[in-house]
Amino acid sequence: MRGVAILLAIAVVQTVCAVFFVSDILLTVIGLRTTPISWQTRELLEIGAAIGLLLGGVLGWLALSRTWRRAHRAEARLRAASGAFMELLDERFEEWGLTAAERDVALFAIKGCSLQEIAALRNTSEGTVKAQTNAIYRKAGVSGRPQLLGLFIEDLMTGDLMPEQAGKDQSRRMA
Repeated sequence: MRGVAILLAIAVVQTVCAVFFVSDILLTVIGLRTTPISWQTRELLEIGAAIGLLLGGVLGWLALSRTWRRAHRAEARLRAASGAFMELLDERFEEWGLTAAERDVALFAIKGCSLQEIAALRNTSEGTVKAQTNAIYRKAGVSGRPQLLGLFIEDLMTGDLMPEQAGKDQSRRMA
């Protein structure tokens, strides 16, 4: 919330300063200024507006770099979580004793592919894919895709993305 207030303040300062410069130019061009101001006052106003624009630019740059760093940290965390999730998948597949073909099918099933899509991706028949998914469900101790997904979603919700801890928890669940 504090960051939003700072960005709003930056925008207001820059807008006020820009309006000053633009209105001053327009008033001079159109000739609407009725009473001239002293050159000292004019210089002070211009210096203040210039400082405001510079300050807004510097603060805007700081806010941008802060946001950029946050985005990179979030991407790094996402990559770490994604890598940990893939390790968790590999560990589960190993625990269940899935064959290489079953691992591929399980991964496609977890990604949400239909049996037809999996068959097309693997260049096999739908019957073969259906038999492989049934073998996966049997080895995982579940009755279908929703329960298979549930095993992994449960690990995500409990924060068990580290393979060592997740493996222990899964062993306890399966016992």
